[in-house]
Amino acid sequence: MLRVGMLTSGGDCQALNATMRGVYKAVTNNAKEPVEFYGFEDGYKGLMYGKFRLLNDDDFSNILTVGGTILGTSRVPFKQIHEPDANGLDKVAAMKETYHKLQLNCLVMLGGNGSTKTANLLSEEGLNVITLPKTIDNDTWGTDMTFGFQSAVDIATRCIDEIHTTANSHGRVFIVEIMGHKVGWLPLNAGIAGGADIILLPEIPYDINKVIEVIEERDKQGKRFTIIAMAEGAISKEDAALSKKEYKKKLMNFPFPSPSYELAELIKTKTGREVRVTVPGHVQRGGAPDPYDRVFASRVGAVAGMYVLKKKYGVMVGYKDREMVAVPLKEVAGKLKTVDPNANIIKEAKSLGISFGD
Repeated sequence: MLRVGMLTSGGDCQALNATMRGVYKAVTNNAKEPVEFYGFEDGYKGLMYGKFRLLNDDDFSNILTVGGTILGTSRVPFKQIHEPDANGLDKVAAMKETYHKLQLNCLVMLGGNGSTKTANLLSEEGLNVITLPKTIDNDTWGTDMTFGFQSAVDIATRCIDEIHTTANSHGRVFIVEIMGHKVGWLPLNAGIAGGADIILLPEIPYDINKVIEVIEERDKQGKRFTIIAMAEGAISKEDAALSKKEYKKKLMNFPFPSPSYELAELIKTKTGREVRVTVPGHVQRGGAPDPYDRVFASRVGAVAGMYVLKKKYGVMVGYKDREMVAVPLKEVAGKLKTVDPNANIIKEAKSLGISFGD
């Protein structure tokens, strides 16, 4: 009997179900022995507290196009993984106990950076673990692509698309705040696809005067509006120059809902222009996966399923140069794939006239 545990961890995204379906189908269609799949509910919490259910064909029927996750998910911060829970439970020991109690041959984890840190820890503790790169931010190290990213880009792009008509009608400056706290792949791609005039990323601190210059130059050219695609984690050069302690103090007394509203107020004060902020927020994580993600998730899941059968553990299924590859978990854990300010995509965007405020 082959026993496989599976869980989804961290923030949800559009192609989690499609990926799990890929794993299940690849294993059950190719296994030479009976197979049991155990789905842990709400991420690592299910593994900790023994909350699981036996999965069968019905669970994976008609979920290729369904967003979210049939298993539920939650965030269990890695920095708290060694801290006992409210009842004194040793989280790592509890996860290992559940794994061994069910006599699992391996655990398949679908998650992003923080979740992969925990997966690597469990691997180091002797469990057989395979992970799959999930995040709308596309910031997982060791892979060119993560599932959920392209679907989120589609949604964020549509939001920018829709803003064009109202921005033009009213002659306003619009800031569209796109998800991306530490990394800017999502606002970068959505900004280019949506025809944003300015894209502000966490990796490229912006100069408010440069932003104003673009707006005023567009005014001189007779263009009625300016659209700014701004990462939620974008930061000004002044704030980037602060120490972590100083910046934390500023945020404690921050009078705005987010940095986008602070930027809006600065633009309004310096130019007298009408400025509006649009925040699509968690809409970017929701809905059905787009066709690209359905294909990509199916491929990632299929490869993970074959790794299960080949007993290829301690790896993440990555995507490099258009091919699936096995990346050691110890090389992935704790690393972020950030946008290089000197990357070709940045240079190409600038050649199109897009400003990054630098």
